[in-house]
Amino acid sequence: MYAVIATGGKQYKVSEGDIITIEKLGVEAGEKVTFDQVIAVSDNGLKVGADVAGATVEASVVKEGRGKKVIVYKYKRKTGYHKKQGHRQAFTQVKIEKING
Repeated sequence: MYAVIATGGKQYKVSEGDIITIEKLGVEAGEKVTFDQVIAVSDNGLKVGADVAGATVEASVVKEGRGKKVIVYKYKRKTGYHKKQGHRQAFTQVKIEKING
């Protein structure tokens, strides 16, 4: 059984027991999270649209953190212009506990 959920502007295909990395939720480690934006549920056949209107996915937060640093370097030749900037994207790791649908 799997489900497709939407969170943080992205869609994820999840099954029970999966650990996924999503955009930061601002929830402490160990707390429960419920995803109600379920796009599809597959259990002996795919259900989408109005069939999954009340479906939810329950998960628990494993940890929060920040990803590896990405260097952004802007450069224009012959003018002496260059700009170096770093970025670390915040994330939340969640473990999928149950799919209700």
